[in-house]
Amino acid sequence: MNFTELLLLAVGLATDAFSVAVCQGIRMRKINRTGTFLTALFFGIFQAVMPLAGYFLGSRFAEITARYDNWIALILLGIIGVKMVWEAFCPEDSTDSDYRFSLKEIFVLSVATSIDAMAVGVVFSAHKTDILLSVSVIGVVTFLLSLIGVFIGNRFGSRYGKSAEIIGGLVLVLIGLKLFMN
Repeated sequence: MNFTELLLLAVGLATDAFSVAVCQGIRMRKINRTGTFLTALFFGIFQAVMPLAGYFLGSRFAEITARYDNWIALILLGIIGVKMVWEAFCPEDSTDSDYRFSLKEIFVLSVATSIDAMAVGVVFSAHKTDILLSVSVIGVVTFLLSLIGVFIGNRFGSRYGKSAEIIGGLVLVLIGLKLFMN
């Protein structure tokens, strides 16, 4: 696999994380620098670690994971998406109007958007791909696209408020359904 192919693969793997990062940005009234950085960092790390795990665990574990990965993604993204839509309809408290970064939520979203990357690691193993270069490129590309996604989402969310939050929640549910159908 040449570098251009690796870069395209990294962008392809990062699209789900980018979409979820946009949804995170929608939820922020103003940019939360720590939350933005940690969101991008978690997505980047998980997108890099999952192919690494697939590479070392091989096809045996990937077969087991492949049976349930779409269910896991559907459930995790569905819960967060429905929660987002629910919160858009709830009356705002003056103390609850700002986005609160949640490590637990970002962890769940990171896992949900990166499970499919484990299969890529199995392919890397079969093709004797340079795993360190590959996971580094995947992680950096995902980090950068997620960072951009949060800023895009914030811009959209600050303009359209609750409508954007509802759309963001529905997008998460749709991503979960898309992953489930694959």
